[in-house]
Amino acid sequence: MSPRILMVPLSLAAAAAQAGGHFDVDDAGTLDPGQCQYELWGTRVRRAQTTLWHFGPACRVGPVEIGLNIDRISVAGDHLHALGPQLKWTFLGQASDARWSAAVSMGTITELPRRGGRTGGQFVVPVTWRATDSLQVHANLGGDWAAGTGARSGRGGLAGEWAVNDTVSLIAERNRAFGLWTSRIGARFSLTPLISIDVSAARTGPEGVRSVSIGLNHEFSR
Repeated sequence: MSPRILMVPLSLAAAAAQAGGHFDVDDAGTLDPGQCQYELWGTRVRRAQTTLWHFGPACRVGPVEIGLNIDRISVAGDHLHALGPQLKWTFLGQASDARWSAAVSMGTITELPRRGGRTGGQFVVPVTWRATDSLQVHANLGGDWAAGTGARSGRGGLAGEWAVNDTVSLIAERNRAFGLWTSRIGARFSLTPLISIDVSAARTGPEGVRSVSIGLNHEFSR
């Protein structure tokens, strides 16, 4: 199997270290005070024989959103579990209708059982521009460090999110992580104001490795 293809599971693990579901580019929003949520999503990379399952509960605590990322990655029959905390703070434009908003997001990821080496993680600055009531543009800039080796690499991406109506939103994004570009298109279906389902398809790297993802998001009051 190509080393480039084997990089795809690494980029999936790094994506799991942030909030925002299975999409690579995060928005700058956080939960409202008193609110919690959980994300449950899975990604399948058939060519790399890789499956990632992610569970991420989070709650608003004071001015910040605190979460926990729990992941199970299967690569060609071998399994890896990872666990790590997540912190996100929207320091600009906290109102839901703010034209501009910006945040800092950081998290770590540790392999279980621990196999030595360094803890991995991610630091990202997400920025969101609400161009119209139905169109938002998200930009990310930051970096990752790989679990085990601690190798650092830059991360950046741009996404557009268009609300077709109150129920359906279309999302397209282009992101670079671990030296690989990923293009993704998907949709979000709001079953209720607090429950939504995300689906997407992506291509990663010069070999165009394909993946599909589906996720559930549920927000609730404490």
